[in-house]
Amino acid sequence: MVSFYTLLTMSLLAFSSLTAAPAPTPAKPGTKLYEVRIYHPTPGNYANIVDRFRQYTTKLFEKHGMENIGYWTPTDTTDKRLIYILAYPDRTARDASWKAFGSDPDWKAVVAKTEANGKIVAKVDQIFMSEADISPALKLKKASPTRVFEMRTYFPAPGKLADLLSRFRDHTIKLFSKHGMTNVAYWLTEDKDADGQSKLVYILAHPSEAEGKQHFDEFRKDSKWVKAKADSEKNGSLTTKVESVYMVPTDYSPIQ
Repeated sequence: MVSFYTLLTMSLLAFSSLTAAPAPTPAKPGTKLYEVRIYHPTPGNYANIVDRFRQYTTKLFEKHGMENIGYWTPTDTTDKRLIYILAYPDRTARDASWKAFGSDPDWKAVVAKTEANGKIVAKVDQIFMSEADISPALKLKKASPTRVFEMRTYFPAPGKLADLLSRFRDHTIKLFSKHGMTNVAYWLTEDKDADGQSKLVYILAHPSEAEGKQHFDEFRKDSKWVKAKADSEKNGSLTTKVESVYMVPTDYSPIQ
């Protein structure tokens, strides 16, 4: 005969299996196309570029179906660039939106007004990207106080992109959070190297640039990171180069 306590135990186990939280599953990467655009001003026109976006451009982007993600300027005030990110449903939608924007009479009037004394943009750099499967859901959040952001670009060593992404997935992202860094988003560039590998571009948020650098130093010294790095690089470094730029959001940036 089955005892009362055995039945009770079996019932509790069954109830526990029904109510236990399911194991978390990685979020599927979104299908949007992202575009980083970097504006280099003509001499003396840095503030004019930033202001033109404030007054006119971001609104006209929205009018033509472009999603404003974030607008930043480097914390290094000698680095005169405006860096921003737009999102689109796909490349076809992107091209159609830009065509409509460029031919919009309202935009033409803005150009005539703001460039009466000559062009204010010397050059525009573009980077097209898709969301990486390691990326958290992108939130257009305005934090208070305003945060400082860091855009980091990783150039993978030949044949090492998959290993690099695995290291971020299994170790790096969690350790960033542990050390007070906010993972904003991770992307892979459409532009590929000779081995057919994308670059990894991601953005972190920090309370300040000083704290960001301090937290990164603490991260690098973390024994778990030291081990993860050593284990993943037994056959050589996973990257050939890493670029970093600290940025402050403009007052009209959706992410702050």
